[in-house]
Amino acid sequence: MIGKLIRFSLFAGLGLGLAVLLGLSAAYLYVSKTLPKVETLADYRPPIITSVYSEDGGVIAEYYRERRIPVPVERMPGQLIEAFVAAEDSHFFGHKGIDLVSILRAALKNIKAGGIVQGGSTITQQVAKSLLLSPEKKFERKFKEAILAWRMEKYLSKQDILYLYLNQIYLGHSAYGVQAAAENYFDKNVEDLSLAECAMLAGLPQAPSRYSPYRHFGRAKERQKYVLGRMVDEGYISPEQAQQALGQELTIHPRVNVHIADAAYFTEQVRRYLEENYGEQLLYSGGLKVYTTMNLGMQQVAQQAVRENLRELDKRQGFRGVEKVLSADEEAAFLADQEQKLGDKLVAPGDLLDAVLTGGSGNQLEVRIGPFKGEIPRSGYEWAGPVRVVPRGQAAAAGGSGREQRMPVGSVLKVRVEKVKADQVLTLSLEQVPAAQGALVALDPRSGQVRAMVGGYDFAQSQFNRAIQARRLPGSAIKPIIYAAALDKGYTPATVILDTPVIYKQTSASGEQTEWKPRNYAEKFYGPTSFREALTHSHNVITIKILEDVGVSYVVNYARKLGIESPLARDLTLALGSSALTPLELATAYSVFASGGVRLTPTYITKIVDRDGKVLESIDPADFPTGVGSDQKLIRQSPERVISPETAYLITNLMESVVRDGTGWRAKSLGRPVAGKTGTTNDLKDAWFAGYVPQLVAISWVGFDQERPLGKKETGSRAAAPAWVSFMQEAVKGLEPEEFPVPDGIEFHPIDRISGLLTPEDNSEAYIEVFAPGTAPSRYALDESRPRARDFFKLDLQDN
Repeated sequence: MIGKLIRFSLFAGLGLGLAVLLGLSAAYLYVSKTLPKVETLADYRPPIITSVYSEDGGVIAEYYRERRIPVPVERMPGQLIEAFVAAEDSHFFGHKGIDLVSILRAALKNIKAGGIVQGGSTITQQVAKSLLLSPEKKFERKFKEAILAWRMEKYLSKQDILYLYLNQIYLGHSAYGVQAAAENYFDKNVEDLSLAECAMLAGLPQAPSRYSPYRHFGRAKERQKYVLGRMVDEGYISPEQAQQALGQELTIHPRVNVHIADAAYFTEQVRRYLEENYGEQLLYSGGLKVYTTMNLGMQQVAQQAVRENLRELDKRQGFRGVEKVLSADEEAAFLADQEQKLGDKLVAPGDLLDAVLTGGSGNQLEVRIGPFKGEIPRSGYEWAGPVRVVPRGQAAAAGGSGREQRMPVGSVLKVRVEKVKADQVLTLSLEQVPAAQGALVALDPRSGQVRAMVGGYDFAQSQFNRAIQARRLPGSAIKPIIYAAALDKGYTPATVILDTPVIYKQTSASGEQTEWKPRNYAEKFYGPTSFREALTHSHNVITIKILEDVGVSYVVNYARKLGIESPLARDLTLALGSSALTPLELATAYSVFASGGVRLTPTYITKIVDRDGKVLESIDPADFPTGVGSDQKLIRQSPERVISPETAYLITNLMESVVRDGTGWRAKSLGRPVAGKTGTTNDLKDAWFAGYVPQLVAISWVGFDQERPLGKKETGSRAAAPAWVSFMQEAVKGLEPEEFPVPDGIEFHPIDRISGLLTPEDNSEAYIEVFAPGTAPSRYALDESRPRARDFFKLDLQDN
């Protein structure tokens, strides 16, 4: 009886085993048909970042969905590989994709813990799950994972699998793969990691957020200790090495987004171009390398110049009052939150921060910034007028026109750090976020390459790029285009025009008769005035007379040649800058003058290369040695001569007078040859300064997005030129001072100031004027022959 029972049990066991085996075989055959082919892993092409580079090769932006930078296994330190193997799959080099011992051990631990505390997946299985399967936690997926892992081990080498694993794995804070993680946490390349750093990275895969060195350094250290212990157990390092690594002080470098704030307006223009021409998939996952024309130093100086200028303009308009007033509880929460955000960050001079007013007297305001105490001396807030600190709960009151500012305790103020004292008390100055906006664009007139572009005060606040998207009235900054057109129509720098009142009668659409009486900014007329003086001092009436004489259509077509594409008014108001255009358009036009009459299309990008090193776009034909393919593009600049070198030089020389003797006087501080022109609209809604040296053109604009006057006397000279000067003073430091090149044939003659005719050199009233070949006056000015001023546009133009 017992024998029969034993035999029955054996047969039953064999039957059950056979059934299980047949079931597994059937399941394998069924599932295997649905599995992806592991052969696809041989051509591993994960999503990788697109990098944007400045002119000098520095990274200025990155675009990605997964920040991954694949590196070959050969670049990875041996101890990094050993750390990951010890922590994640100690039998990696011995198994065939599945480690049954580890699976059993993990199962027992999970049963004992009453939940999942340890996984049994090998590194190979993790690669299979990551690259070939979904992350769902089901038995079917685990079964597929095991089959794929076994197949992968047959098809790929261990080194191939490590390459896939260590470049694919997520290690927290948008870092995929060990290279991105090394940059994220330690600001290093992977090959430069120490044993301690390798062990900390190897501790992250289990729970990257839980063991984040940024947020939970203590937990990260505990996990590092575990990894080092496993490395000792596996014989990779000695206990002494582990102890030494554990004691190494690690500095975690919170990775600042490489999309540099100062470059944001420029790089956003590049991003839009890439998305429009290559699509989102290639932009965010294709690993493009984009080389741009931006000079990072100039870009940072430009952004700083725009911000500082807007702050100064804002201060001239007065303090608008405190941002908000906090209750005692709100203040405590505000300061606690601020302290947490500041952390161990060092506060440095120049930082702009929010502060809470805690008290003060007539000569000093006392504030708190997180853990810091701050003092604002009278000199730091006197621009705001008289200030009185009142108890919390009393109403705040904005001053203005000498009236007293009332600031309750608990007021939130914007401040700038001026000095950090030894006792960590901060000396501050009062600031406020400007209400106006500004733009600055700079380009190389000889190549058309954009070196800097600022589209506003702060990209984080407003992504609208005013340098290329905002059309604004240029005011007198349009005048050099009109004067250049006049030079080509027979005018010379010595031509004398009468600055006298004129009246234009107009008929409205309804048939009503009106009169237009243009006037100069100074509200007076100057009589006989030379062409040079008229531009130097920006006389409106003379410019209108010149435009009427030359012809509006001629000037509009002339502006088109120079690169102005915006619609232009076909009436005499064009002389006053009544047609809106962008700062970049104006920069393009002025670049024609600076380049000697040649127009170049502004460019931002010099080369685009795909992940395989294939050049997709380039300005250099040498990058296409076998010719330009159907999926490639040669960026053609096609320089086009649009005005003569003589005209370009004459208008440049005239604008040198604007700087030397006229409204552009601030630019003299550069201490080198510079040409420029201010621009101000009649109602002071827009302020401009446009100017250049031979190697660089820059345009500065200031105005409100919702158009309104900038303030009393806020002209182009006062409101826009300071930003231009601040930028150019730094931008030209690396450029040798150059004279504007004088074309062959340019003539220099002594001229009588009153008549504009030739005069002997020894005449005390003479000055030397420049002329295009053959355009100098043919007659001499004699006292008895000097014409009297008459009410016409020019005096004897044919002889001038």
